[in-house]
Amino acid sequence: MQNVLIVSHTMEIGGAEKALLGLLGVFDYTKYNVDLFLYHHEGELMQFIPKEVNLLPENKSYASLAKPLKQVIKNRAFGTLIGRYNGKNAANEYIVRNNIKDGSYVFIDYSHRYTKPFMPKISDKEYDLVISFLTPHYFAAEKAKGKKKIAWIHTDYSYIDVDVVSELDMWSKYDRIVSISEKVTEAFLKKFPELADRIVLIKNIHPSELIKKQADEFDASNEMPDDSYIKFLSVGRYTDAKNFDNVPDICRRLDNVKWYIIGYGGDEELIRKKIAEAGMEDRVILLGKKTNPYPYFKACDFYVQPSRYEGNSVTVNEALILGKKVAITNYATAKSQIDDGVNGVIVPLENEKCAEGLKAFIENTDLQKKIEENIKNSDFSNSDEFKKIVEITEG
Repeated sequence: MQNVLIVSHTMEIGGAEKALLGLLGVFDYTKYNVDLFLYHHEGELMQFIPKEVNLLPENKSYASLAKPLKQVIKNRAFGTLIGRYNGKNAANEYIVRNNIKDGSYVFIDYSHRYTKPFMPKISDKEYDLVISFLTPHYFAAEKAKGKKKIAWIHTDYSYIDVDVVSELDMWSKYDRIVSISEKVTEAFLKKFPELADRIVLIKNIHPSELIKKQADEFDASNEMPDDSYIKFLSVGRYTDAKNFDNVPDICRRLDNVKWYIIGYGGDEELIRKKIAEAGMEDRVILLGKKTNPYPYFKACDFYVQPSRYEGNSVTVNEALILGKKVAITNYATAKSQIDDGVNGVIVPLENEKCAEGLKAFIENTDLQKKIEENIKNSDFSNSDEFKKIVEITEG
């Protein structure tokens, strides 16, 4: 039996968390003992962790990483408190010194980097493989023993500001670095060319049978009624990357379309403001967070991913698994996920041209039929990608 440790943050609803479920779903548990260590035992997706997985106990030091400081003090996680305080000050200095506009990635990197000395071991076991699934990757590198260690990249690095020196040291502690698409690899290596010999491409794995089963669990027509409108659906966190703030302006340029959005996050107020400004209260509908979004996928006519940037969109593959017609904007990694005109369409990012591209897709029924036929004859689960993990483990 091979012993594997996987380290991640939580099981909140998100693309990386769903990709983790996909990975957990393809292990052969007659050959692998899999331990899963989560910083926080939180999130709607906790219930879908396979029963064969050994979920390690939550540790108060790690559980205090993203908690309010009052809660950290209540947990008596004073090492985490000191590390977070020092990390925040150091991050602020770096952000000001380097004139960084969005320092969110620097803050989380420094938070983990500065708390690392105070963190206990994750486990006393020695593993054949240690997987750090979500950045920052400091803890799996230094707080767990493994014969081989790999870390995942889920983000397009061309769109984020990081402390390259700090992150280079972090990534260098891993034997292999997993990229989820060719464009993600390209952007990552522009920042870290020294790591080119460690990169391996492993596409996100999707639990297709579970997705199809969940799509039939209930009827979403109460929230997405069959009326005279064409139903668009988008799913994702309410963040700048997803570009949902531009959906109202795009939608107002389209006749006979209602655009439903499932998600949550800090940009909700901005999105609602843009909906009001565009007068789209009746045609852009925020459905909020959904533990099971797949009946809504089933109910839509088109799945649309209007993102500014993506690593590799999990929800796009989920829509394809459910046989939906998909349109995505032309973000940097778009062509690594959709073959334009074959299994979906790629439309411009700019609002007016995006609307024109979506309108053309709606009107081109011959193209839709061709795409639907191609989707039926394709496997979007990427389950064969697991072989690459086996190759890393077995050397």
